[in-house]
Amino acid sequence: MIRFFIDRPIFSSVLALLMILGGGLAMVTLPIAQYPAIVPPTIQVAANYPGASATTTSEVVTRPLEEQINGVEGMIYMSSNSTNNGTSQITITFEVG
Repeated sequence: MIRFFIDRPIFSSVLALLMILGGGLAMVTLPIAQYPAIVPPTIQVAANYPGASATTTSEVVTRPLEEQINGVEGMIYMSSNSTNNGTSQITITFEVG
C-alpha cells in the first residue's frame, strides 16, 4: 500500500490537496457556534495594599471584597490569595453560558 503512493507522487499530491480543500470547506461550513464552551469563564480581581502583610491584606482588603462578591448570579466558586507584599488576588469562576 505504501509503495503505491511512493511510486505515484503526483497522485499523492493531488490526494493531499483534495484533503486540504475538503478540510477548509468543512471548517467554513460547519456551525462552530453550536459547540459547547468547555472552560468556565473566570474573572480576576486584583488589589494592592502597599506595605501590608499577608494577614493584614487578607483581613482589610480580601475579606470585604469576598463578602461583596459572594452570591453574584451564576457564580460557581471563588478563590483568593493574599501575599506578603500587600497584593490580593480573587478569582471568580462562573457557570458556562
